[in-house]
Amino acid sequence: MNPNTITGRITIAALELLERHPEGLRWAELQRLIKASDPSLHPKTVNGCVWKLVEKFPDRVYKPEKGLFRLVKYKNT
Repeated sequence: MNPNTITGRITIAALELLERHPEGLRWAELQRLIKASDPSLHPKTVNGCVWKLVEKFPDRVYKPEKGLFRLVKYKNT
């Protein structure tokens, strides 16, 4: 994750938000919080990055149910 790229900034923000919410975040809520953290981000870019979180980081993020994102480290809690 390169913090100098837009997608890198979105990914870092998403992972930080999921870290603060061990119970996980719903897709729309995660998008809303990322957008609120940096209003200059384009909504479709945020959407694409959130949508690919599980695909790009299967060792860090999983979906226990449709539309819910959660960090793997909180899987057993």
